[in-house]
Amino acid sequence: MLNNQVSKQTTKRDARSARPVPFPWRNWIGVIPFFIFVFLFILLPSITLLTGAFRDNAGKLTLSNFVGLLDPSIINAYWVTIKISLASAVGGGVLGFLMAYAVTIGKLPTSVRNTLMTFSGVASNFAGVPLAFAFIATLGRTGLVTVLLKNILGLNLYDQGFSLYSFWGLTLTYMYFQFPLMVLVITSALDGLKNEWSEAAENLGAGKSLYWRKVALPILMPSILGSMILLFGNAFGAYATAYSLTGGFINLITIVIGSQIKGDVLYNPGLGYALAVGMIIVMAAMMAIYYSLRRRSERWLRL
Repeated sequence: MLNNQVSKQTTKRDARSARPVPFPWRNWIGVIPFFIFVFLFILLPSITLLTGAFRDNAGKLTLSNFVGLLDPSIINAYWVTIKISLASAVGGGVLGFLMAYAVTIGKLPTSVRNTLMTFSGVASNFAGVPLAFAFIATLGRTGLVTVLLKNILGLNLYDQGFSLYSFWGLTLTYMYFQFPLMVLVITSALDGLKNEWSEAAENLGAGKSLYWRKVALPILMPSILGSMILLFGNAFGAYATAYSLTGGFINLITIVIGSQIKGDVLYNPGLGYALAVGMIIVMAAMMAIYYSLRRRSERWLRL
């Protein structure tokens, strides 16, 4: 009798488990705005770029837009953009790493760390026209720092060859939002370094410098390189800061795209779309390398 009841209960439980589980629609309601955002601002523009890159001004299919990418001026624009992005990524990466090291491994007071992290969160998003105006007011020909150096030390930056509106001036401006981003990205990796590793190195007779050369830096290197690639992509797509600061004097690829799509003289939307597709390819390659390095670093930090 008891066995029959148990078998009936088991049969009912198996029948309930065999029923198809209803799809949890309620759990997906919260992410619907995310998918709408992705469709409207990522997928739809990407499709528009791809279709527009293969059409001329009359709307006919053509490959001339991609042939136009081989123009020496366009190749130079890509090369200048890559150089500025690389210089600001390396400079901002090194500076940001040293700052993050100071507030994590360097054991600075918690208040200093909190202040740096708060500043980094704000400064990493401070770009465009406000950033360009801030640097013009600070390091322009009549900027505050420029005038102070001239009046107090007798040093005229512009007589020494410096110009805010040049390659290095724009690179310096980019570094303002590059090093805070590096601080935000690399701090977690530095926090992941375990004290046991340094203690084990010391027990084996290794000093601080040897520990960093043989243990810490090899572990952190994928994170450092991945973060610098992220900074490279951040600078590669910048437009408003460079345009507001130089007025198009420096031939960046983003400025060339803007002139082709909405310009009065150089109006060729198809070529602008093809240039944007080229940027997407470069950015996709950088992101693939970044995620590869990120996975490698996380493998170490999970140990």
